[in-house]
Amino acid sequence: MSQFSLRQNALIRATRPAHKPGLALALALLGACGGAPPEHLGVHAGRLAPCPDSPNCVSSQARDEAHRVAPLPLLGTRQQTRARLVALLGREPRARLVVQGDDYLRAEFSSRLLRFVDDVEFLIGEQGVEVRSASRLGHSDLGVNRQRIERLRRRLAPQPAP
Repeated sequence: MSQFSLRQNALIRATRPAHKPGLALALALLGACGGAPPEHLGVHAGRLAPCPDSPNCVSSQARDEAHRVAPLPLLGTRQQTRARLVALLGREPRARLVVQGDDYLRAEFSSRLLRFVDDVEFLIGEQGVEVRSASRLGHSDLGVNRQRIERLRRRLAPQPAP
């Protein structure tokens, strides 16, 4: 075996164990970007959870303009709207529908790069669909939750006939 091969093999053996703890830590941190779902999600007294003070949440039930978005419209009956939402969420990239009730849906959206998880809730009522979209981690979402709800609103809207 050449002198170069011996040095190369020795270097590989010496550095391999050193990388394992760092790699394990990096993988653990990336896996933790999702976090566990908050316990306050769901419907309580007919309402979705309020947004925290941080700017990484929007809700149609928020009282302040910084967090407020308009509810989604009903498209036909409540059942038809629910079916349309379920189908739409099934086509969304990096989205997973995790709770399906008669009038409540909750989906988890993961960011492309670091897999941060946002919880998106829908409460289908008589007049419209109340929505809430919030990041699990961090302070700012750079407007991602608001953009998501507005994109879903556009995709949910009836398309004009060709």
